Amino acid sequence: MSLIILTSAHRLRSICRLQRIQGHMMSSKAGSEVLFEKVGNAGVITLNRPKALNALNLTMIRHIYPQLKKWDKDSETDLVIIKGAGEKAFCAGGDIRAVTEAGKAGDSLAQDFFREEYILNNTIGTYQKPYVALIDGITMGGGVGLSVHGQFRVATEKTLFAMPETGIGLFPDVGGGYFLPRLQGKLGLFLALTGIRLKGRDVQRVGLATHFVQSDKIASLEKDLVDLKSPSNTDVAQLLESYQEQSSLDAEKPFVLQEQTEAIDRLFSAGSVEEIMENLKKDGSAFALKQTETLSKMSPTSLKLTFRQIQEGARMSLQEVLVMEYRLSQACMVCNAIICKCSALSFHYPNQICLKLCWHIFHIPVIHLGEYLCHEFLLLLCREATIFMRESEQVRCTKSHISSS
Repeated sequence: MSLIILTSAHRLRSICRLQRIQGHMMSSKAGSEVLFEKVGNAGVITLNRPKALNALNLTMIRHIYPQLKKWDKDSETDLVIIKGAGEKAFCAGGDIRAVTEAGKAGDSLAQDFFREEYILNNTIGTYQKPYVALIDGITMGGGVGLSVHGQFRVATEKTLFAMPETGIGLFPDVGGGYFLPRLQGKLGLFLALTGIRLKGRDVQRVGLATHFVQSDKIASLEKDLVDLKSPSNTDVAQLLESYQEQSSLDAEKPFVLQEQTEAIDRLFSAGSVEEIMENLKKDGSAFALKQTETLSKMSPTSLKLTFRQIQEGARMSLQEVLVMEYRLSQACMVCNAIICKCSALSFHYPNQICLKLCWHIFHIPVIHLGEYLCHEFLLLLCREATIFMRESEQVRCTKSHISSS
């Protein structure tokens, strides 16, 4: 009876919390959270949540997608520019808190957000008109999805790029399985697993941005872009290149990973995450030891999902990758929801149990990334979750008994 009461109370709290968060995500103020302007023959999108680092929510997605489709068909719109409000961020990612809470409560938001975000990513990747993302600031997760698939991505010295998802029990989505394995050598896999941050010119040097322009020239660049008359991709590229030639800041500074490029290719050329860890331990260099330490803080389940995602994505189209990633996202949402709910209800553990649990199941192979992944992965995860939490509860009770005696 007590378990039933506890379960009901927990469910009620989750639903109430979700309703509050959904109210924020689906706010009537959504129209002010993303702004649309026609300036000359250019359509300009401004992500307008500077206090939230322009984090992307579902309502913003539902405004941006139809507007892009409208401009694509509009004969008087020749190009699209997307930028972020404020001085800190282009877009620091998706509103993952709301999505996670929705997953725990079994709400459809966890499905709707990922599905509609990925549809938007594919629309950007197949857009017929010049699409220019001014990534002048923090650009992570969902912000990467809004920029990296477009024809032109303009970085500045304020740009901070990262795909940190392995540290939060997810994987580098928004098409990460497509663009990351297409970077030079094993760099994409390295970025995906470690979540390392790249700054400024380095974002352009690795190919995640197409151009580098100093931040104080961005306003002038935008003005010149909107003044272009019926521009082709070549016209836009020439204008961006002219601004890049005027931007000498940090030009002499070497690529931050220049001395480690060979080591990355050698150490991360492996058939599994376990082999990578073994390579790093055998190497023993300061760089290898630092990466071992970094990977040890990540969710091993996420590491293994990400490794296979990058492998498979190298042979897929963008659309195929986004379908795969949608399936993965739903598997992660369901699994994390069940583990966290079990830990909270049965053993009174905090939600951080998810990451601790993932260390325990490091040996589990991710067999299949197709439509049955969710079922197979969930069964494995839940079985290991039960074993792990029982063992952890026994250890906790033993420690409690020892300390009281």
